[in-house]
Amino acid sequence: MAISNRSQLAIKQGGWIRKMFEVAIELKQRFGDDNVFDLSLGNPIVEPPQEFTGEVAKLINSPPHGYHRYMPNAGYESTRDAIAQILTQESGLGFSHDEILMTCGAAGALNVVFESILNPQDEVIILAPYFGEFTFYIENHQGIPVVSQTNESFQPDLESLADLIGPKTRAILINSPNNPSGVLYPKSTLSQIGALISKKESELGSEIFLISDEPYRRIVFDDLIYPHVFEHHHASIAIHSHSKDLAIPGERIGYIALNPKYGHKSQLMEALIFWNRSLGFVNAPAIMQNTIRALQGVSVNIQQYQDKRDLLYSELTSMGYQVTRPQGAFYMFPKSPIENDIEFVNLLQEYNVLTVPGHGFGRPGYFRISYCVDDRVLNGSLEGFQKVASEFI
Repeated sequence: MAISNRSQLAIKQGGWIRKMFEVAIELKQRFGDDNVFDLSLGNPIVEPPQEFTGEVAKLINSPPHGYHRYMPNAGYESTRDAIAQILTQESGLGFSHDEILMTCGAAGALNVVFESILNPQDEVIILAPYFGEFTFYIENHQGIPVVSQTNESFQPDLESLADLIGPKTRAILINSPNNPSGVLYPKSTLSQIGALISKKESELGSEIFLISDEPYRRIVFDDLIYPHVFEHHHASIAIHSHSKDLAIPGERIGYIALNPKYGHKSQLMEALIFWNRSLGFVNAPAIMQNTIRALQGVSVNIQQYQDKRDLLYSELTSMGYQVTRPQGAFYMFPKSPIENDIEFVNLLQEYNVLTVPGHGFGRPGYFRISYCVDDRVLNGSLEGFQKVASEFI
């Protein structure tokens, strides 16, 4: 056998999003691109802001001397300074470049964090629905993912969360705005989670990290303000990626930010830098580090996504679908009209509408729609949603 038993099992269990992506390719070959409505992949259709294009052009046309060479594994100090400055403005805490590590996107960042903090069989609690790759990132580093279900509005269930925290709990991983539900955890909820962790740390005599995965932090609707996690727990870590807010997922650029008030931040940063190198990332891409230095606070036009959210929410709810209204990101997570969400997704495929079953996000009975697509695709999908709704709702 060419691959390990673990690889075989992971391939079999995971990858619902990619599976649907492959189905979309097959359907487009059969029916043509214009007749297939692919809402499966969170691949931004909008182009990066003009500021991004301008910065890249400047670097290409007038490259600084030696800027393709190695830099410190933590990244360029000037880029980390720029990130520290924006985090200081947004959070009110005094960040410096010493609390920032540049990474190959949020995925790279999470793997570096887990390698740095987990001992074998340590547990990381994740909240369902969750991004499906989370379980693999944790298991990559000999950790055990433990799933806490959220309530009907996809907000954390504090009682359930408290029951799951035990002697082996090393971290709680949250994702807000959430993929796949689009919900935003309010400041009050973060405060409750932080208080719960502090209480459990005291009871158990252990240290528990609060890790915030926030690649959609700037994609927030209805004039809501994104609440940072740092003030709510001293051992907190934020993971950010510019894949979505600058619409550059192929460039793989992100960062890790440590709470400036964390007492062991120097030791933790030393481990993060070591594993960023030793896991093979070495350093985040030089061109992207130089590019985003001037783009902190810049994002794509969020109104475009909010308009798509409003259209889809209005149409689906009028058809009878039960939907929690997203507050950010560019996903919607309606309840499946039939119990088996995989069967329901297959029914939508009969009308060339591609979505992802809730099974892929640890929450069966729902399905994910990604609406970061052309309006033609979004509007074209409505007929299929209506036909299935008329049969089962």
